[in-house]
Amino acid sequence: MTSTPQRALSFFAGGADFATLSEIVEVARAGLASDVRDFLDGGAGREVTLGRNRDAFERWAYRPRVMTGLGVPDVATSFLGIGLGLPVLTAPFGADGLFHPEGHCAVARANAAEGAVSIVPEGGSHAMEAVAAAAPVAARIAQLHPMGDPANFAAMLGRIEDAGYDAVCVTVDCPTAGWREGNRRNRFDPDPAVISGNYPAGGPVALEEVFGQLFTRTEPVWTWAQLGERMAATRLPWMAKGVLTAEAASAAVDAGASAVLVSNHGGRQLDGTPAALDQLPEIAAAVGGRAQIALDSGIRSGSDVVTALALGADAVVIGRLAAYGLAAAGEAGVRRVHQLVREEMQTILTLLGVGSVRDLGPEFLQKVQP
Repeated sequence: MTSTPQRALSFFAGGADFATLSEIVEVARAGLASDVRDFLDGGAGREVTLGRNRDAFERWAYRPRVMTGLGVPDVATSFLGIGLGLPVLTAPFGADGLFHPEGHCAVARANAAEGAVSIVPEGGSHAMEAVAAAAPVAARIAQLHPMGDPANFAAMLGRIEDAGYDAVCVTVDCPTAGWREGNRRNRFDPDPAVISGNYPAGGPVALEEVFGQLFTRTEPVWTWAQLGERMAATRLPWMAKGVLTAEAASAAVDAGASAVLVSNHGGRQLDGTPAALDQLPEIAAAVGGRAQIALDSGIRSGSDVVTALALGADAVVIGRLAAYGLAAAGEAGVRRVHQLVREEMQTILTLLGVGSVRDLGPEFLQKVQP
């Protein structure tokens, strides 16, 4: 009698519906209305910077070490005093209700399950208190925009502290909305409810008071000195999001920032800027040791995470990937994004001969000749 041999090895150990990140993106894009899909996919202007963000990762090649005797790589680290089971934060992308009704509440629950941390948006579909209640272990950083009435800004800092957040992310590259051709062509005009979770109709502060500057451009832009003075009112550490030069990174740290987020807003603000990854080495040289560094803009895989960490980032921030996961399958979709990123990272670290993400450095990379 011949027995059927059991399968001893499977190269796909996920057991979930999505085997790759690209499948998640495809399912998400297929399920979104065309204007919402363009809003998520698109960038500013002619989308030059959007393309540069991706091209930048292709200019680096790995320098692996072999026969190292190392075991399973450790992908845990910390950022702003917050432990991370995965060196990933999710971006404070607004209008999250466009992608799933539970928005950042679902993102935070997924992060809690997979060891990531949420940066919770000011312009989200759910109040920061609701997101914190949904997953207090993951909803650790709250985002603010430095604009408008300083009294409103101060009130939000108080709310952030009262809700139990551990840090603040201040978006410094968005004094006005970027010129987004696709959104204009589509006459994209979503219901204000998708960005008013923190400023509901009839509340003490009107949505227009906070975000009106993004569209009217009537208020003066805050300075680093003003931001530093206003952030001194909170006991929480803060990160400046949207830094692209060594000069800006140094100014942020001088103003009191404990971390900088190297970012061009995913190519969605000022078209024609360099790729965020290209700017990372100069910023690491300028503020490394004085502040922690995160990177967003262009992260699409576990391999991208490894490259960013090797070039000086302490963590990465994913925006579109998290939004695609949310649109594809809600909380489960975001969890699967993290699982696939972790699996790919551990594979690459093993092949590189690196035992921990904390051991990554530029010696594991070389520039690819054009």
